[in-house]
Amino acid sequence: MWILRAHIDRFGVAPDGRLFRNEAGNYVDPAAYGKTWARASGNALTRMERAAGLAERPYDLRHAGISFWLYSGVDPAECARRAGQSVEVPFRHYAKFLDGVREQANRLIEQSREEWDRISRGAVLEG
Repeated sequence: MWILRAHIDRFGVAPDGRLFRNEAGNYVDPAAYGKTWARASGNALTRMERAAGLAERPYDLRHAGISFWLYSGVDPAECARRAGQSVEVPFRHYAKFLDGVREQANRLIEQSREEWDRISRGAVLEG
């Protein structure tokens, strides 16, 4: 994240909010993405990350980000909103990450149930 912040501090953003643009301030030509991405990822990633195939394409970072949000327990509807997708997309393309948060969801439910029990017992004792 600090790399992105450093980029914004140094170059700012385009009037339309784009982070990356060519030297003239215009859209990056699609033909230049591969070369530009290779240079950028070569400078930003460690040797191990490059060898592991992390972020071979710019889209890989988007996919990794959405996958991380889902694995972290962020609501799929919120993930979809942030990614500019319909809510069906996380369920269709990221289902394996949703399965991975089942235990986390169970812990949250159990914590809430325990808290509810404590509150309920307190209300009974006071009443």
